[in-house]
Amino acid sequence: MPEVREVVILGSGPAGLTAAIYTARASLDPLVIEGEPSSTGDQPGGQLMLTTEVENFPGFPQGMMGPELMMNFRQQAERFGAELKTEKATKVDLSERPFRVWIGDPEAADPTYLTKSIIVATGATSLMLDLPNEQRLLGHGVSTCATCDGFFFRDHDIAVVGGGDSALEEATFLTKFAKSVTVIHRRDELRASRIMQDRAFANPKISFLWNSQVVDVVGEQSVERIEVENLQTKERSSLAVTGLFVAIGHRPNTDLFKGQLDMKDNGYLITQSPSTRTNVEGVFACGDVQDDIYRQAITASGSGCAAAIDAERWLEAEE
Repeated sequence: MPEVREVVILGSGPAGLTAAIYTARASLDPLVIEGEPSSTGDQPGGQLMLTTEVENFPGFPQGMMGPELMMNFRQQAERFGAELKTEKATKVDLSERPFRVWIGDPEAADPTYLTKSIIVATGATSLMLDLPNEQRLLGHGVSTCATCDGFFFRDHDIAVVGGGDSALEEATFLTKFAKSVTVIHRRDELRASRIMQDRAFANPKISFLWNSQVVDVVGEQSVERIEVENLQTKERSSLAVTGLFVAIGHRPNTDLFKGQLDMKDNGYLITQSPSTRTNVEGVFACGDVQDDIYRQAITASGSGCAAAIDAERWLEAEE
């Protein structure tokens, strides 16, 4: 059987790597299971690896590329002794301590790692439209975060896809910068709350394209226009926009923990505020996997710090 680790961190976005920095500095010799580049929703470095310039992370007045920022996180964690493995956890057993973590075959008799505590930082995945050019232009006009990227679209014509609160919140926020915002929705009525609808309808910069879906994103180096299909008439048209914000929701990466950790109806992990404790003693959760409100790199880092401190104190109390 493998040796028992003090702490295993699942995930390597801002939350996971901040937790790694803090637990490493506390001499807990953390093991970070980063995920695999080929694994859906398990991107090493988190969603910032799919982002171009990050301008709202404190300490970088000139901004920084998302992948470069996460590489700095990674190097800082390694500097203090964190061990990082670019592999994917396929199974966890939280029913007894030490906790068990499998890599590879989840049916294997013996786990790959044993650990006294676990910090869950597996994040969330933005739901996408699955268009041919969507991934290629992600970060080059296609975005899933208005708070992150809205500043770059000052005086641009842009579009938002979605009909819920998130979509209207994004659209309303984007009117601070954009010349115009077109909300594209598959139905002829919105799913958003009435107060969000009222705000959007009252905003002169926001217009609506009903019963429609985006079928293609066009552009060589960046978004130049989108192709839209009317779902009733099947007619297609072009919309000249330089930005496309996809706001159809997020999916937390919590499949590993179903039946073991308490979750909200939307799948996000429940933590015992103001701590990062879950319903299982010795298991802590931080970052977007338990945050369906803010979903920012800086809030993820803050909760990663909190999870590390919670884990350190819990281990001390147990010993």
